Amino acid sequence: MENSKNYLLVTWDFSKVSENALEHALRISKQVDNEIKLIHIIDLATKSETKEKLETKLSEISEETYKKHGIKPSSIVLKGNIFSTISKYASDNEVNMVIMGTHGIKGMQKLTGSWALKVIVGSKVPFLVVQDKPSKKKRYSDIVFPIDFRLENKENLYWAIYLGKYFTSKVHLLKEHVSDKLLLKRVNTNLNFAIKFLIQNGIDYEIHVTAKSKKFPKETVKFAQEIDADLILIMTTKHINFSDYVLGASEQYIISNSAKIPVMCVNPKTSFARVAQYMYG
Repeated sequence: MENSKNYLLVTWDFSKVSENALEHALRISKQVDNEIKLIHIIDLATKSETKEKLETKLSEISEETYKKHGIKPSSIVLKGNIFSTISKYASDNEVNMVIMGTHGIKGMQKLTGSWALKVIVGSKVPFLVVQDKPSKKKRYSDIVFPIDFRLENKENLYWAIYLGKYFTSKVHLLKEHVSDKLLLKRVNTNLNFAIKFLIQNGIDYEIHVTAKSKKFPKETVKFAQEIDADLILIMTTKHINFSDYVLGASEQYIISNSAKIPVMCVNPKTSFARVAQYMYG
């Protein structure tokens, strides 16, 4: 596949989790031949160092990265709000995916919702959210792909195939156990659709089913731990609202999973327009 976009955008706040995100970007860059760009947002609501000083700091980080890894990221400093500026920049520029470090849900985030999820929602570009540095494996060998009754599951297939091709990954299709006949029909339709196109694109896969009457997000994380998965690929909630942030949309639990497994988040109606062309291509 020809890459239609060129950059891996790494969010940078000068913290350890940003360093972890950069390490993931370096691994991915070597596989997909994308350049890396660091992005720092100056929040206008808080006091911060000058833009020039921050740009100098990012340049120093780029030089250090080049000396250590032979890859020199570019960088950009923007003024704005992290909850909108990052996704807008990614959507308006040649960004393949955004890689963001997070500390999970801590402190006030338990009351106001996951900051990571607020940054992700609305983006036309998928986010890879990481809590820790990459494992010692050289690639994302095992990817967990939860299958539920939502039609938007099909949009995730683009990225399952994309990752499967570049990393020679095995995709673990995790089917949600449901008792309602109508929902079960939808789940099976999504599962069969996924199987068809994984086979067509030569992607290795396995099918698994969650335990009966269990919460799907928790079962997803539990299963990912059991198989030592390298990545969980999820679709975010469509039309997410404030109550979802406060009460906890299901993806918040997965994004902030205690096993610190990286999670790729795709928003509904973002990349599906390209799915057919890629899968049939």
